[in-house]
Amino acid sequence: MKLVLAIINADDANEVINELMKKKYSVTRLATTGGFLKTGNTTVIIGVEEDKVPDVLDTINEFSHSRKQLLPSTSEIGMCFFPTAPVEVNVGGATVFVLDVERFEKF
Repeated sequence: MKLVLAIINADDANEVINELMKKKYSVTRLATTGGFLKTGNTTVIIGVEEDKVPDVLDTINEFSHSRKQLLPSTSEIGMCFFPTAPVEVNVGGATVFVLDVERFEKF
């Protein structure tokens, strides 16, 4: 048994979860916040048999997309902040961890 933890951009989460549920996977959804950009994410927890992991990963990969976004930036001079040119960053996609499950019980 494996535990798949996927941190997915909030813009992609609904589509990923809907596709996983269509394939009859049990999905637990947690609202989370990213560190660097402080944007909304969704952490998805899925417990599956080892042979189903590739299908879960393919589904997450297919429906979570990385994209470029312009973010405003500021510079500091002394005690003042002033706006500078926006910075282009990659956002979206998914970060996925696959963990071994030593024991599973459902009550």
